[in-house]
Amino acid sequence: MNAGDLLQPTMDILDLIKKRRSVRRFKDDPFPPALLTRLLEAGQSAPSAGNVQPWRFYVVRNREKKEQLCDAALGQMWICSAPVVIVVCAEPERSRISYGRRGSELYALQDTAAAIQNILLTAAAAGLATCWVGAFREEPAARIIGANQQNMRPVALIPIGYAAETPDTPAKRPLHEIVEYLD
Repeated sequence: MNAGDLLQPTMDILDLIKKRRSVRRFKDDPFPPALLTRLLEAGQSAPSAGNVQPWRFYVVRNREKKEQLCDAALGQMWICSAPVVIVVCAEPERSRISYGRRGSELYALQDTAAAIQNILLTAAAAGLATCWVGAFREEPAARIIGANQQNMRPVALIPIGYAAETPDTPAKRPLHEIVEYLD
């Protein structure tokens, strides 16, 4: 195996990462349930500290609940245009049991973020559009999905559907501004 062979798989995933966009306008077209299951499996397959898997995925398709989530998301009504919204929650207590305070305050959020990214990238690979929405009021969102009685902490709303827009590629800071080599 030569160095070029080692780089090829990385380039494929890097191309996908660079292709993924935050979309805020969706077509009304539903997507197949099997595709939704695939996205959920991608989230389920994320790495987590000690394999604790401190996440829960709430799939919201009900129009009224989506509208309530839009209200909880500071009036971002575009979220309602997606056929599906996944509310990704962390379960801090699962991480606390294994890792104490650091687990509940940090690892649970890191692990959940990895699950979110898996969902976003799998959706992009399947031709679906998403947006990682973090601007929302946690308590109302938890109440809407019934997570407040289960000690779940909403971390992100992910509207999912087919894109009705093609956002421009955002500018990224150059590597020399964000990387330090400590040789």
